[in-house]
Amino acid sequence: MRVPTAIAVTSADLVLPAPDRHTPGAALLHPPEQLDLEGALAETGALLERHGHLVALVPPWLPRSTVQRLHTVRAILETDRIALLGIDLPPLGTALLARQLRQLSVCDFSPGIIASAARLLPHYIYAGALLGSVAKLDRVRVPVGLGAHARSWSPSAQFAVMAHPKPHLAKLSTGSQGAHGPRGAVLPAGPEFATHLTFARGQLASDWVTAELAPAWQVQGVLENPLPASSPGWWGTPKLVEFAAGIPDLSVLYQLVASVRREECRWCGLELIGDRCGFCAAPLTAPPPPKPARTARSRP
Repeated sequence: MRVPTAIAVTSADLVLPAPDRHTPGAALLHPPEQLDLEGALAETGALLERHGHLVALVPPWLPRSTVQRLHTVRAILETDRIALLGIDLPPLGTALLARQLRQLSVCDFSPGIIASAARLLPHYIYAGALLGSVAKLDRVRVPVGLGAHARSWSPSAQFAVMAHPKPHLAKLSTGSQGAHGPRGAVLPAGPEFATHLTFARGQLASDWVTAELAPAWQVQGVLENPLPASSPGWWGTPKLVEFAAGIPDLSVLYQLVASVRREECRWCGLELIGDRCGFCAAPLTAPPPPKPARTARSRP
């Protein structure tokens, strides 16, 4: 029986419940403050021994010490069976991607395809949050005007923010409700395919995500999850309700990945989809040779 490729995260609160009994759990790679280097080497080595290959999600909001530890372990083990994948999603969106990869890991995809899917699937994840302040939101690359910054000081201010796949920010009125949400609000554009919505409450008392956004997006299911510990720092405020919508159906995820042309990595030989190998990071095609430097022509 084939053992699924291990899908790893760096925090237990990034592990969403499995949608069915076939989906395996996620491997947890403990940060340096919880496990010393010797323990980390033993932990990772055991995962490789059992699963053969390891795909670890490395979001940009991880502490530098955690990222350095991951690369140190990979280097000491001298293995090309560990994929450290940079993922530019908010915390709950990262957790949703990890669950989709866990679902795909039981399919007949090779480890290289699973790693490549981590770059494909985020295009179909809609991640955002309802925020009580956008004063510190610029760091997540969502444009915030001076007016929105000023309105953030209002105790009753609420903002609908999309970070992925397209930045969006709208001030929600606290007055009377309209047909599709607070009057005057422009709801963020939702996915044009079937999704489930996962949300997590911070220190903001609001049912807007479930009462307004979910019906407007016509999601097929809603799941509440505890808020990841990294979410307040990522969004710049603890006053939030984070949400992420993605494809829940394994058959759809399978067809999405299987429809992309497969290639062979010219460096390590693993299968891949897209333009770069997830394990050795080699591009699909070799870079063009450098152009010869121009020399000045001597005058006759």
